[in-house]
Amino acid sequence: MSLIALLGATEIGLIFALVALGVLISFRILNFPDLTADGSFPLGGAVAATLIAGGHDPWLATLAGTSAGAVAGLITAWLNVRLNILQLLASILVMIALYSVNLRIMGAPNMPLIGADTVFSPFIARAPDSQYLIQPLVLAVIVVIAKLALDAFFASQSGLAMRATGANARMARAQGVATERMVLLGMAISNALIALAGALYVQTQGGADISMGIGTIVVGLAAVIIGETLIPGRTIMVATLAAVLGALVYRLFIALALNADFIGLQAQDLNLITALLVGFALVLPSLKRKFAAKRSAVTKGSTAHDAR
Repeated sequence: MSLIALLGATEIGLIFALVALGVLISFRILNFPDLTADGSFPLGGAVAATLIAGGHDPWLATLAGTSAGAVAGLITAWLNVRLNILQLLASILVMIALYSVNLRIMGAPNMPLIGADTVFSPFIARAPDSQYLIQPLVLAVIVVIAKLALDAFFASQSGLAMRATGANARMARAQGVATERMVLLGMAISNALIALAGALYVQTQGGADISMGIGTIVVGLAAVIIGETLIPGRTIMVATLAAVLGALVYRLFIALALNADFIGLQAQDLNLITALLVGFALVLPSLKRKFAAKRSAVTKGSTAHDAR
């Protein structure tokens, strides 16, 4: 694999690290099965691309896309906590609605950004020949800031209340926690991060497309599961680090598979590779537990034999 391909995979991995952090909040911390990600990811991209194409500041456009994702998450949570619609069904309803919303925002199935200024433009202008290196570096800084901000938030009183809501909502209510507000806040933060990833994605790819959100939640879940397998831990700092690392490893695996000439895979095989990697990620924790159990049994058996 060439250096440019490696940097490209790292770049996409860093973008989906934000998605993984958002999925971590909804699925792991709030215990809220949320499929809104498949709509909020392209929503962030659609809002950012439309504003950038209209001549607005790319940083403000990115912030607007992030805010739109937060609103999408709020609507999903509101359908659940106020109208008592099942979590999964509420997220599916919002995801379906966002497809039409994104088309309305862009006015077409795609929105090109070729030649437009992006959040990366000021950095690239200083070193035009280092674009493939500068974009991953800028994304790395954004991901680190997002991770540290989440670590600080979940160490605060509100963050602890949100974690308690996901762990045991009934017990949290008994302790005076406003669990409904915590769900609303958590889902807003989750989808804001995912929409931020979408806004940055369209600026690295040169445009937005209505279908770019397909499979976003699958990638986010795979990244979280892979990260938890690689770095097991119970603290929030370890969990966020694992999510980021999982996204990077996931994208690097895909890049390696697509660039392995002896395998013969091509770009149209991306969904197949994704399905295989996600399936492996889902099976990996159980395989790890079985291996640990067998190893423990062998160790106990040898200890008992030595004692005799």
